[in-house]
Amino acid sequence: MPSTISGRELVIKFLKDNGMKSTDLAKMYGMTKQEVSDYLSGRKSNRAGNQFILKVIHDFKI
Repeated sequence: MPSTISGRELVIKFLKDNGMKSTDLAKMYGMTKQEVSDYLSGRKSNRAGNQFILKVIHDFKI
């Protein structure tokens, strides 16, 4: 059965479970800490944000 957890929540849980921070993702993907924070919190929900979340899910096989 598919998960009902949003992509943002999956990424946040993954970071917490693996002792990572949003700054780690920012460095890995060449983004600012603020951009990553905005995408993960849902403050910015645009196409770029959605693509970022999907890329993280894909790259880390979440």
